[in-house]
Amino acid sequence: MIEHVRIATPAGTFDGIAAGAPDDRPVLLLHGFPEAASAWEHQVAALGRAGYRAVAVDQRGYSPGVRPESPGEYHVDDLVGDVLAIADASGWARFDLVGHDVGAVVGWHAAAAHPDRVRTLAALSAPHPCALAEAARADEDQALRSQHLALFKERSAERRLLADDAAALRAIFEHRVPRSAVADYVARLSEPDALTAALNWFRAARRPVLPDRVSVPVLYLWGTEDVAVGSTAALSCGKWVDGPYHFEMLDEASHWVVWDAPEAVTSLLIAHVT
Repeated sequence: MIEHVRIATPAGTFDGIAAGAPDDRPVLLLHGFPEAASAWEHQVAALGRAGYRAVAVDQRGYSPGVRPESPGEYHVDDLVGDVLAIADASGWARFDLVGHDVGAVVGWHAAAAHPDRVRTLAALSAPHPCALAEAARADEDQALRSQHLALFKERSAERRLLADDAAALRAIFEHRVPRSAVADYVARLSEPDALTAALNWFRAARRPVLPDRVSVPVLYLWGTEDVAVGSTAALSCGKWVDGPYHFEMLDEASHWVVWDAPEAVTSLLIAHVT
């Protein structure tokens, strides 16, 4: 049974969804751009049934109660700080962390900097940022795949993404995500200042901020049809993990692996945290 939760922290109040008993082993799930906590409904419900306390939050900028105006307040240190603040507010000394896309990037940073708090990490689509940066420098294919990141930083990004009934924003999902979910995301990001807040994640860092190596157990999931992450970055991800590492390649899955292969993703996540 999924419940809606509000988690108060020093930065503000995060909205989210949860399942499982409050004293069960905690799992925190972080969505990507341009989504919301609801992207994890299938996994949250399954983890709750499996005996975990699963919580997915609308992250900084996506939760109306945590939507600062300045791009400088979306630095990765602030985003990692939110993860720890949510855990603190929930009474979690340690927790398993799951992230997709930019949520996975936050996960990599959190796991690298706080192995005393993050028990395990499951990263979907986005590899360790060092692997992606290295591939973008050495591999022309990955450099082309990463060009969209610069577009998100442009001042005209909001106008372009929301023009013509948000046609460009909808196109990001490649017709892989159900229309009802896309409509919900578009409605959320069409609220005043919401899309700007989501884009501030990309605008916050003028230079890439790279995390250290990761020592906690890691599961990395990558879809072979991912348009944003090529095989060079995906296959080299393990070089940046010192702890137990499991790489799972999902055939014919896109960047939106949570939607393309929900059962496979869920079973792999449960096996990983177990």
